[in-house]
Amino acid sequence: MNKEVKYAGFWSRFLATIIDSIWLYGIIYTLLWILLGESMFDADASYTITQFTFEWLIPLVVVMAFWITKSATPGKMILKMKIVDAETYEKVSGIRLFIRYLAYFASIIPLFLGFLWIAWDKKKQGWHDKIAKTVIIKL
Repeated sequence: MNKEVKYAGFWSRFLATIIDSIWLYGIIYTLLWILLGESMFDADASYTITQFTFEWLIPLVVVMAFWITKSATPGKMILKMKIVDAETYEKVSGIRLFIRYLAYFASIIPLFLGFLWIAWDKKKQGWHDKIAKTVIIKL
């Protein structure tokens, strides 16, 4: 990369996450409501394999598909950001992107501290970025 790299900061990444949550979970919960009806909102209802598939597996597949093919989710694309290798600023392998996805849990568990880390990190990396050796850049 010949031009100066501009890292995406906390608030732009947070907004991208909100955008992605709205479209992805809007679709998922609409489909779950169609498939399971209002019983899915019943506090006494048991958790089903259908719910697990829609709430955990489909988001994994969809997000990974976007990351691998576009280096970004729709929220990041709208805000003109992409995920790149932290050293070369080139495309990241699918394996490292999968590690990044799993590393979200390391960022979430201690009160979302791994995500808040983005706000004061020099390269605007969350813990999941550091683990996967990625950065989010502005295009």
